[in-house]
Amino acid sequence: MVSERGLEVLRVIVHDYVASREPVGSKSIVERHQFGVSAATIRNDMALLEEEELIAAPHTSSGRVPTDKGYRLFVNQLADLRPLSAAQRQAIETFLGDSTDLDEVLGRTVRLLSQLTNQVALVQYPTFSRARVRHVELVSLGDGRVMTVLITDSGQVEQRVVDTRSAVDESFLSELRAAINAAIGGRPLGEASAALADLPARFRPDLAAIVGVVVASLTEQIAAGRQDRLVMAGAANLVRTGDDFSGDLYPVLEAIEEQVALLRLFGEMQLDAVDVAASIGRENASFGLSQASVLASGYSTQGSEVARLGVLGPMRMDYSTNMAAVRAVARYLSSLLAER
Repeated sequence: MVSERGLEVLRVIVHDYVASREPVGSKSIVERHQFGVSAATIRNDMALLEEEELIAAPHTSSGRVPTDKGYRLFVNQLADLRPLSAAQRQAIETFLGDSTDLDEVLGRTVRLLSQLTNQVALVQYPTFSRARVRHVELVSLGDGRVMTVLITDSGQVEQRVVDTRSAVDESFLSELRAAINAAIGGRPLGEASAALADLPARFRPDLAAIVGVVVASLTEQIAAGRQDRLVMAGAANLVRTGDDFSGDLYPVLEAIEEQVALLRLFGEMQLDAVDVAASIGRENASFGLSQASVLASGYSTQGSEVARLGVLGPMRMDYSTNMAAVRAVARYLSSLLAER
């Protein structure tokens, strides 16, 4: 059992080490913090924390640094989610409020979250299992090219340019557009592909090939809307904190590049009472991130399952500030997407 004072000692060790990247000793704790006891008493508290594997000495005769177990106790019991400043909240509203579609919203979200936390920011695309097709638009670009635009009731817009290999008459394009919207308009994405399958057979043989190309494009767009994928920003922040990864960033970079592992980690993280989840150090070993921490929250939009948003960085991070930023951005993103 760790005493109340011992927990306070752990708290200041975490705060001081995160701020300075230097091991924390009993003398500096007494000088910097008002404990009202001697350095010898603090050393005894630190010895007990070390016995509990909450802190460790990186080398002989040094101060102490938190372990992943120490960071976990800090997050569970000691971290206070500091509210964002008025300027930070205004930045979120201004930067995200000008976005025009889902891709831009999520792209701006990761850039903003990376700037707020100085970590790698990650946003999972929502899986639109409940989204419905609002409208399909076909636009002739000339020279045998047609743009197919798929719009869902959740605000998602997917567009592709297809090569029809021959000129497309505008009246035929209008007829095809009407047939597609009649077939899948208002349908859930999960049913839309099947509803398009027999569409080429409804047209004359000389037009069926063009219809087939357009249907194939729309089928790919529908599938893209139902797949899990991540948007990321701030990978350069890893270089700035490279020393926190024992000088070897390769496993972390590999895990980031391999999105499947991160998506699986996101899926296993359970949000706590304040809607934030943390996975720290060895808890991430099976994902190749044993020296990293991942903080996540959830957001949702009309027609989608809850998706994850978060940051990845070294265990030596400002958990209180970063958890507050992740939660605030997730809540604003949900609110913004609900209005679309």
